[in-house]
Amino acid sequence: MALLQTEGLTYTYSAGTPFEKTAVDHVTLTIEENTMCGVIGHTGSGKSTLMQHFNGLLKPTEGKVLLDGQNIWADKARMRDVRFQVGLVFQYPEYQLFEETVYKDIAFGPRNMGLSDDEIKHRVLASADALGLSRDMLKRSPFALSGGQKRRAAIAGVIAMRPRLLILDEPCAGLDPKGRALMLRQIRDYQRNSKSTVLLVSHSMEDVAEFTEKLLVMSKSKLFCFDDTPKVFRRAEELSALGLRVPQIASVMGELRKRGIDLPQDLYTVEAARDALLGLLRKEAV
Repeated sequence: MALLQTEGLTYTYSAGTPFEKTAVDHVTLTIEENTMCGVIGHTGSGKSTLMQHFNGLLKPTEGKVLLDGQNIWADKARMRDVRFQVGLVFQYPEYQLFEETVYKDIAFGPRNMGLSDDEIKHRVLASADALGLSRDMLKRSPFALSGGQKRRAAIAGVIAMRPRLLILDEPCAGLDPKGRALMLRQIRDYQRNSKSTVLLVSHSMEDVAEFTEKLLVMSKSKLFCFDDTPKVFRRAEELSALGLRVPQIASVMGELRKRGIDLPQDLYTVEAARDALLGLLRKEAV
């Protein structure tokens, strides 16, 4: 079922001035409920500007954004509800922490929704659990946490509002490999458990290959494609022409195929490559 749609969505910065630039150019797409989607594109492709339209931070120069089939800009009084349903987490969200305790920071959004104290507590604890924040951490100042813990606390604050669509703009930027893997597993588990839709904006082809079902690709302000992740990565030459690349493991598997090793085409994660190679070794051992 369609959750969010765009129809001819266009956004132009500094319209009518010498600095006029079209950042999003006539984008039409449909995002379904209960999906984990990656969003990729070269720097300046328009992907972050597009995401900021989904919860009304930016108003289209042309076109529409539809939530449940309704234009989000048709009634400005409805915008508050739209922003509760579509949660947007900017890159380095930990810079937005400001309360005395982590608990209060996570509770800030639900409190603005006018929820009861019991419901707020329930949501804070559930969100903290989803992001691996202990009860002890909730009592501490957010500024006493490590970098990764701050990041998870900031994301928990958005999750606590129970958005139907969660947009994460480079949520793993600056994290070490261990922290990165942990964060992505937590986000994937949250999406599966909540049956919400998550848009993961990332420059890492490895991350989107492993953790997403669909891929939205932006190029030069236009929508290049929006399709199942394996189908997108099959277009490796086209992606390369856009300044993108397939995951490194896919390149390794491609080299092995060139050398005569019989491997499937759709190997984009380390786990899939491992299983394929082990399968070949077992056949040779028989």
